[in-house]
Amino acid sequence: MTTGLDHAKRLIEPVCRVAGLPSLIDDFRNELTDHGVLEAIDQHDLAALFNWLTEAVSYQGISDWIAWDYMERHGRAAWLDIQRNLSRSPSCPKLTTFWHLHDCRYHKGSGTCAEPDHLPACPLPTHRLRNGRLNQTAYGLFLFIRDVAGGDLVSWIDDRLAEADDPAAPDRLRRLRDGLLVPLRTVYGVWDKVWTMILSGLLLGAGQGRQHWLEVGTSMVVVDSLVHNFLHRTGILERSTGAHPYGPGCYRSNGCADILETVAQQIDARAFNPEFPAVFPRFVQHAIWRYCAQPGLDICNGNKIDDGTSCANVYCRVYGLCDRLPLRSQRVHA
Repeated sequence: MTTGLDHAKRLIEPVCRVAGLPSLIDDFRNELTDHGVLEAIDQHDLAALFNWLTEAVSYQGISDWIAWDYMERHGRAAWLDIQRNLSRSPSCPKLTTFWHLHDCRYHKGSGTCAEPDHLPACPLPTHRLRNGRLNQTAYGLFLFIRDVAGGDLVSWIDDRLAEADDPAAPDRLRRLRDGLLVPLRTVYGVWDKVWTMILSGLLLGAGQGRQHWLEVGTSMVVVDSLVHNFLHRTGILERSTGAHPYGPGCYRSNGCADILETVAQQIDARAFNPEFPAVFPRFVQHAIWRYCAQPGLDICNGNKIDDGTSCANVYCRVYGLCDRLPLRSQRVHA
């Protein structure tokens, strides 16, 4: 009898063969090089790292083109600008420390916040960002780096990973990931999925010579709606833990992320690139995303499949193995 894990491996391994990128780590490294991030890490250049991070988080919740175009026309929140603004000791108590910024509630559209008496002189709204959440995120990240990371984000990452490492722990990689993700979750306005995506690319691309960085980067998986829907349509979720709606459940125990991590242990990534680690969950997840996404192979997505019916694409590489469950059926299990 085929187990849930066997079913998942039979489906995902051929997807990795046709959609997996042997150049994945090099691609991350080249992207970081092009943006000056590798040099910034080597030099502990805080301003350059902050500017790259704030731009990266600006892409969540909207198309990349719209976000980029808006930033090109209206500018970005830069480290030196925020540093200069805060050096003038603004009167708003929310801007005192990272912890004071909690519950700022600045809203660009209505021009309101939690401290209206201080709003006219507040520097936070002076940056022409797409929405007030991004203004709060920019100041929150600045204060996090200044107050929590001690003004050195690279050393903070090294220290957090060293503190979280327990070679004897069965959940060692989870502990290492949480060593970074748990504190970063306190930065307002950045979703877990976004932090995971940013950190994975950063740790993989800059991981040469940094064992902890590479280990953690390879273990991070980014579950977006395409990946979740693939796991549902193929029956992998149903056979493993039961279907659940896309959202926080994807990262809970036995959710999508756990399934991908378990399957990755059964697929030797060195078959795709001898320089890869044997267990490479991020590669496996990225292969599924690329198999589904329009910029990739454009095979398993809502534009190609009616969500209310079974997939009829007989040319799909895994058609004969797939359970072809209608996407809408997941509501029964919600």
